[in-house]
Amino acid sequence: MRMAAGWTRGGARTAGLLAAVAVAAACGGAGSSGANGAAAPGPSALEWSGPRPVDQPDLSRLAPPVQAQVRERFDAVSRAAGDPGASPAVLGDAYGELGLILMAAGYRDQAAIAFLNAHGLAPRRMRWPYYLAHLYRQEGDRERAADFFARALALEPAHLAGLVWLGRMELDYGRPARAAAAFERALAVDPASAAALAGAGRAALAARDAGRAVGYLDRALALEPSAGSLHYALGMAHRALGNLDAAQSHLERRGEGVPAPPDPLMRAYNGLLRSALAYEIRGMRAMDGRRFDEAAAIFREGLVETPDDPSLRHRLGTALMMAGDAEGAVREFEATLRIAPDFEKAQFGLGVILGMSGRHAEAAERYAAAVELRPNYLEARLGLAEALRLGGRLQEAAAQFAEAIRIDPAFAEAWMVRAVILLQLGRSGEAREWLREALLVHPGHPDLTALLAQVEEG
Repeated sequence: MRMAAGWTRGGARTAGLLAAVAVAAACGGAGSSGANGAAAPGPSALEWSGPRPVDQPDLSRLAPPVQAQVRERFDAVSRAAGDPGASPAVLGDAYGELGLILMAAGYRDQAAIAFLNAHGLAPRRMRWPYYLAHLYRQEGDRERAADFFARALALEPAHLAGLVWLGRMELDYGRPARAAAAFERALAVDPASAAALAGAGRAALAARDAGRAVGYLDRALALEPSAGSLHYALGMAHRALGNLDAAQSHLERRGEGVPAPPDPLMRAYNGLLRSALAYEIRGMRAMDGRRFDEAAAIFREGLVETPDDPSLRHRLGTALMMAGDAEGAVREFEATLRIAPDFEKAQFGLGVILGMSGRHAEAAERYAAAVELRPNYLEARLGLAEALRLGGRLQEAAAQFAEAIRIDPAFAEAWMVRAVILLQLGRSGEAREWLREALLVHPGHPDLTALLAQVEEG
């Protein structure tokens, strides 16, 4: 009897598909929707007319401990909203804290709504419009960012970082006069602020007052010699003044580094970003873009902060595996299991690597361990079935493919490869009934239809 085209050699085509499923699963669902596809945040607080619901986003791409962090903030809002004795400010702060975790996680649509609620309910709290301004700044919406920095400064007029950020937004938005006013206010708070002096210099340069720009920028550079970006602005100012030698000297020394004001609020936020949550999110974004070396570097950085986080270590192992460093991946997966022996995804990752190297019996052991820890772990069940098939253990493979299909009947290729195995075992009658059942689930599937036709001819 002939087999349907593409399904010879024991279902080789399906094996490739199963391998692709395995790799995708090892990445932990890197293609899940969530932070990356968020639209621009919502309307300004000027339009706020009462709390709007904040929908809990799809958290499936986050590790369980990280999901728990986000859900805790949602629960805090629910508790405050349901407490008749809670003041509006208490509920506002709960919304604000929710906004922070959502912002850190990259769910900016929901974070914007949470911050707007916080600002509306607790209008005397400066930090909520301030954080919302930074959210808009990160989105590239300079006009809204400037609006909310101004609203924060109305509550705390001498906030140095807020004044500097307001000036930068105004300058980037093409309003140098407003920018200059903000930087002058910042200098009134701290005349020795390199960030305010640098901003004032840029604003003067934008207003074509090169002489004044040089004065501000020289003072800023004297205070922060490592701020290499100042050399470019000084070069442009000297060129405008006709000082070509000085211009050339500064332009040759231009580099990175922008003076930054002290900013306790953003330092607190950045402390949140150094959690496992943020490193996982940043690393998974790199994984989404198939920048596996970059992802590995991010996960390693996070493990310096949280060395015993099993999810982050598993992510590192996955990134190394995808980058082609099988030895490094094995090392990290094994380390994950030392920290958390029940971490089934690490067993799965080891199974993938062993299977890719042709060690199918050992791969089957790892997949079986993952399945024992989580019986409905579809990818591990498919990996186990395929490892058994490639190892020649066809009876066991057929049973595992059947179990995988019980978990998710939608995977048509699993129906197909089990039918092939049954034919290899000489169980053509069972294969025929199996294929008929498959076509009830996947009516008209061309490969299933073709193979059933050949079996019935046979």
